[in-house]
Amino acid sequence: MLALIGILTIATLLFCIMSKRLSPIVALIIIPILGAVAALYIVPLCQSGLGAMPDYTTIPKMVLAGIGKLAPMAAMFVFAIIFFGVVSDAGMFDPIIAKILKVVGTSPKKIIIGTGVLALIAHLDGNGAVTFLITVPAMLPLYDKLGIDKRILAGITALSAGVNFLPWTGPMIRAAGALDVTTHELFTPLIPAQICGLAFMVFMGWYWGRKEEKRLGLTGSGAGASGEDTEAVTHFAPKELTEEERKLRRPHLFWPNIILVILVILGMVITKIAPVVIFMVACCIALTLNYRKPAEQSARINAHAKGALMMASILFAASVFTGIMSESGMLKAMAVYAGHYVPDALSSHIPFIVSLVAMPLSLVFDPDSYYFGIMPVVANIGGFPPIQVAQASLLGQMTTGFPVSPLTPATFLLCSLCGVDLADHQKFCIPILWLASIVMAIGAVLTGVFPI
Repeated sequence: MLALIGILTIATLLFCIMSKRLSPIVALIIIPILGAVAALYIVPLCQSGLGAMPDYTTIPKMVLAGIGKLAPMAAMFVFAIIFFGVVSDAGMFDPIIAKILKVVGTSPKKIIIGTGVLALIAHLDGNGAVTFLITVPAMLPLYDKLGIDKRILAGITALSAGVNFLPWTGPMIRAAGALDVTTHELFTPLIPAQICGLAFMVFMGWYWGRKEEKRLGLTGSGAGASGEDTEAVTHFAPKELTEEERKLRRPHLFWPNIILVILVILGMVITKIAPVVIFMVACCIALTLNYRKPAEQSARINAHAKGALMMASILFAASVFTGIMSESGMLKAMAVYAGHYVPDALSSHIPFIVSLVAMPLSLVFDPDSYYFGIMPVVANIGGFPPIQVAQASLLGQMTTGFPVSPLTPATFLLCSLCGVDLADHQKFCIPILWLASIVMAIGAVLTGVFPI
């Protein structure tokens, strides 16, 4: 019964968000609370009476447990949004955008593929949130200036990060730990499949770019124009700054701001300092460096407060969902139920089947529940090496699946940074990310990682 309530809760949540029946904040708070009420009070009351029900503070404690886990990440996002907003106000991205425009001209294909390559590099540390914080603020102004669909910015960033699973990433470490194998044993056979995924990312960048060229009227010679004297580039040249924007620009501080951003990135990649601490300190330095007067600093904070508050609100709402689903036992119950619900006739084909459904399972199970709950049970059904199920899982479960999963705060961060509605992001990206997972599964089959 607990597993059924959990499935209904997640299905209802996904339906309400993707159909826009409820806002993400309302859905993430109300629906899991109703699910917890049903699981902890209504069902026990019907089965055993009042004596079987837990204390009335149980659900609030679950909520607080979830908030406690995500609070540092929410704080990091708030200060990260303000930090990147401040350096953007100071004009740090203006020369970068001008340089990119000079190199790629008005070719959406080059711009979108370049975004994927940037995300690929940024994701070398295996942190999806950091990848989005590096890639999107750098590329969003260019997409805005050229009029490229921002769903594509979210899509190519998500796709690049999703296919770039590495031995030190969370899913890989969980899979290795659950089956007591090394990450080297897991990862090395998957390299050809990952190359297939990266090739698919480049192809999608080219495909989306071609579609945008047609939509923006840049087909033919105009699509690849790069000279500043051409009519196309003149049309898509950076817009003139308003008087207010000019007052905020600090062109003489371009290199100090660049150095500060590089130090922030290095701090998150090569040190063990908590990202929230790095962004809090960096935010203070950026404010002091670019805007010396307290009134100017307050104005910059207020200018970005709306985006920061919205991001924090969504994250805390997501923490209610994750806290209740985990602490109530619904995720564990679903994991056990799903692991046993496999027909015997399909046992020899399980690794390939898992590779096909791994990505959408990211919408239902968080990585801990899947890799420590479902995967070990499925891997030990018999008839195949257990490691094959782990490798099949890594082709989608919280790899290509994490940038669209409501169970990961990084999804909401990506949507917020790109200015894309969650429902629109999921509708646009889920089919592509699922297809990427299937492409890698076919690559794994062809290279003998597991049979079809």
